[in-house]
Amino acid sequence: MENRVIEALRREGKPLAPETLLEEFEAEERDAAAMAVERLLSESRLILTRKRKLALPEQTGLIYGRMQGNARGYGFFIPEDGSPDMFVPADAMHGAMHGDKVWVRPTETVSRNGSAEAEVMLIAVRAQSAVVGTFEQSHGAPGGYVIPDDTRLYMDVLVYEAATGGAKHGDKVVTKITQYPDGRRPLMGEITEVLGGKDEAGTDILSVIRRLDLPETFTKASIRQARSLNKPVDADTVARREDLRNLPIITIDGADAKDLDDAVSLIKLKDGWLLGVHIADVSHYVQPGTALDADAYKRGTSVYFPDRVLPMFPPDVSNGVCSLNEGTEKLTISCFMEIGKNGKVTAHRFSETVIKTAHRMTYGDVNAIFDGNTALCQKYADVVPMLEEMRIVMELLNAQRVKRGSIDFDLDEAAITLNPAGKPTDISIASRGVSNRMIEEFMLIANETVAQHVFELGMPLVYRVHETPDKTKLADLNTFLNTLGYGIKNIGNVKPQTFQKILQKAKGTKEENVISRVVLRSMRKARYAPECLGHFGLAAPCYCHFTSPIRRYPDLMVHRMLRELLRGEMTKERIARYEETLEEIARHCSEREIAAMEAERAADDLKKCEYMQSRIGTVETGIISGVAQYGFFVQLGNTVEGMVRVTSIAGDFYVCDAKNYRMVGRNSKRVFRLGDLVCVRVAGVDLENSNVDFELVPSANGGAPKPKNGEEKPKGMPGKPKTAEEKPKPAEGKQPSKRRRRAKNTGKVAKDPEK
Repeated sequence: MENRVIEALRREGKPLAPETLLEEFEAEERDAAAMAVERLLSESRLILTRKRKLALPEQTGLIYGRMQGNARGYGFFIPEDGSPDMFVPADAMHGAMHGDKVWVRPTETVSRNGSAEAEVMLIAVRAQSAVVGTFEQSHGAPGGYVIPDDTRLYMDVLVYEAATGGAKHGDKVVTKITQYPDGRRPLMGEITEVLGGKDEAGTDILSVIRRLDLPETFTKASIRQARSLNKPVDADTVARREDLRNLPIITIDGADAKDLDDAVSLIKLKDGWLLGVHIADVSHYVQPGTALDADAYKRGTSVYFPDRVLPMFPPDVSNGVCSLNEGTEKLTISCFMEIGKNGKVTAHRFSETVIKTAHRMTYGDVNAIFDGNTALCQKYADVVPMLEEMRIVMELLNAQRVKRGSIDFDLDEAAITLNPAGKPTDISIASRGVSNRMIEEFMLIANETVAQHVFELGMPLVYRVHETPDKTKLADLNTFLNTLGYGIKNIGNVKPQTFQKILQKAKGTKEENVISRVVLRSMRKARYAPECLGHFGLAAPCYCHFTSPIRRYPDLMVHRMLRELLRGEMTKERIARYEETLEEIARHCSEREIAAMEAERAADDLKKCEYMQSRIGTVETGIISGVAQYGFFVQLGNTVEGMVRVTSIAGDFYVCDAKNYRMVGRNSKRVFRLGDLVCVRVAGVDLENSNVDFELVPSANGGAPKPKNGEEKPKGMPGKPKTAEEKPKPAEGKQPSKRRRRAKNTGKVAKDPEK
């Protein structure tokens, strides 16, 4: 009914009196319509004008979107329609908090960086119902306040003495919001859970879990259902499936992995190979509408932390009945692909199968076999010939993917080692050997084959899409690339091959790292969608996620739809149902993926900071990975990132030239550019905000070059001060304090989500 009310107002194209709007409905519907109006008003999806007429906010010039908060109190408005972001000054926030859905009115003011400004007029949906942070008692007064872990929530939460829940000074707590700020009243809350002392083992990760509202436990109904499913496959089910139990099928995963959802096989043919990718048939066990399905949908994905995993399914499913454990009969959906000697898929088919894996192998063991390890070659003698053929097929598939323009950034990922107490003892680069790349290629081609198959049938599916880069970001990227001699000639017709050629040209040069980072930053984020929009990064016309149904809900949806196609059950009614629901499912899963990635990054950052505490004073070498108004970020060889603040660099004042990803000395014109190698000393660690501070080692960092020919002088760079008292200011204003503020990294990148 709410949608019908909105449509009625849209048809009229102007505000209506309540009684006039209700006349648009049949007499027996008007009570329901009136209730819908009340709900829409309470959610700020409708507003009451000064003339007491009902209107859609957009009919009054307001724009709907989401707020992104900032530690300094101002924010950025991100319109839902995809139009450019707007700056919202602190005095125009009007109580809006990070993540809130709001209606804003654009103002005539333009911010210092040229972006439009806006003022919050209505808060439609509050994003925060609780705040996770550190409780600090007020000096000489009862009660206290909670400092949010998320610095984008720029206001501390006031807590009265009766609402402290027994929390002690310094405890990590969960605080239920009891009063939202409105400009006159403060943000107030009640402590509902004490997570532990902020320095206690495990409290840091638990704080991340609570802050991002990640489900940690399963419903009792879900656990009961999972236990009832965890039993051997029955004979009747096996009889209805294609029997692959005698086929040499193996799993290759990390040594610690327990949720084994993919297995592979390979048979040599006369003119190529038959590659089998066998994926756990979770859809056989988890039916729509069940408690298990509801819990999985709520999570959307499994989340992997350094010290724990939050699985999408209870262990009886994720590590039990659905995990493709060695020597155990398991139900799978298999994708068979005939691969020609040119690396192209010449034929394919899908089947509901039963398998029994011959070996549970690890990436390390397979890499060692490829290196000729005698003991392992003997242990796995029955599958070594198949592994060698798999290596050949992997190279052919990769060559074909590269040929069409697929982009591989191959950025480093951290491997964090913890002791039994949860303390980090080592941080290294996660290895990505031949076996890792081999499984990656097999999963990519299976995902692509499923998507292409369903698309050609014209049937519904949840696709994984990665759209063409935004034109504005492309223009900014090209400005930077031109300064290094890598400019894009036809900026209006950018293809994946365009970026691939740039990265290939830069390979092995000193600019390779910086170009990879900046190119990746220009890309859109991959997401889920019910439309086949292609995957730009992979240069694939059709792509989906099929290979991980134990840990990703979209994969489970793909399995369900593929099963219905295989069984001839994709009726008109089911197609209609999917057309109604897939858009919301795709949106929800995209949001859950973003939350999971944010949680994993936050947890990694915490452990990295904890590790660096023991290295304060040591001298390290790293590359400049980002620039900000108040300094530049340096990434060490083990992926730990910290900041060199402009105030710590002696002899000059440095101005951020974000357009060219560099910092330039006002007097010396010395340049620190993204990708430059620098030597730093670990100066300090702020565990509370996951920040590491570096200082340049002067003797090791000589004179950096002045701006190259063709590079513009950074806008806003001040001239020589007229007096000793004239202190230059960073473009963003006051530098954030170390205790509460986190600098915004303008050059930091994340690894491509498909890798």
